Amino acid sequence: MTNQALTPEQIQQYNQDGYLIVKGFLSSEEVAKLYQVAIDDSAVSKNAINVNDSTGKRSKLSLWYKPGDDIYGLLTRSQQLVDSVDQLLDNPSANVCHFHSKLMQKEPRVGGAWEWHQDYGYWYKNEFLLPDQMMSVMVAITDANEENGCLQVIKGSHKMGRVEHGFSGEQVGASQRYVDLALKTMERIYVELKAGDVLFFHSNILHRSEANLSDKPRWSMISCYNRQSNIGYNDSASSMSSITPIDVVPNDALLTWETAGLAEDGADFLAKEADVALK
Repeated sequence: MTNQALTPEQIQQYNQDGYLIVKGFLSSEEVAKLYQVAIDDSAVSKNAINVNDSTGKRSKLSLWYKPGDDIYGLLTRSQQLVDSVDQLLDNPSANVCHFHSKLMQKEPRVGGAWEWHQDYGYWYKNEFLLPDQMMSVMVAITDANEENGCLQVIKGSHKMGRVEHGFSGEQVGASQRYVDLALKTMERIYVELKAGDVLFFHSNILHRSEANLSDKPRWSMISCYNRQSNIGYNDSASSMSSITPIDVVPNDALLTWETAGLAEDGADFLAKEADVALK
């Protein structure tokens, strides 16, 4: 894992563009361990939720609220990742907390698309009031490119503020009118990542992804963070997780601690039947 703090230029870029890519955040050894545990983890597969796109293609995700001493929790709680989030979120006087994490599984030829949306378009419904104190961090477990349905973002669209969202099939998407208007003046970026790269993105940036039409999987872990000062007044799903300071672990814990997959009784998985908007 990289041991370098974000530079002022990187922080400025995040604030200007709404996203930041850090290449080589994880080592190849760390990525290999993450991927092996991910594909072997029975708790992840048992709690995977299927979400269809408008064409019937299907993606899977497993979502949990409590980061533990499993390999995913150690990554989410790592000093470097938490410190980087702390540098980017508004209100640095408040602690960084874990909202939820999810393992995104977009399999070859069948992994579906995700509609244009903002994360805060969902989290607003949990009555979090301060989107600048929330963000997502995507860790590429496999390579992500245009062919296998990498993330797309509209550069600078976080400055638009929240736009209305509504159902599009089984997903919740942003108002297409505002997406079209944004694309008239803002640049669409295909966020191509190598395994081990990390993407930090603002809760209000518009983003989507295409279906995986390749013969290679696209797997990623996304951890979502919040400031302790930003209370979700209707956040029953994650209980106290989103306002509980993270118990940070050393960067080398991912490789040196004895780890395995998620403990099903401790991770607090999102139930398959839960009536929530998924990303």
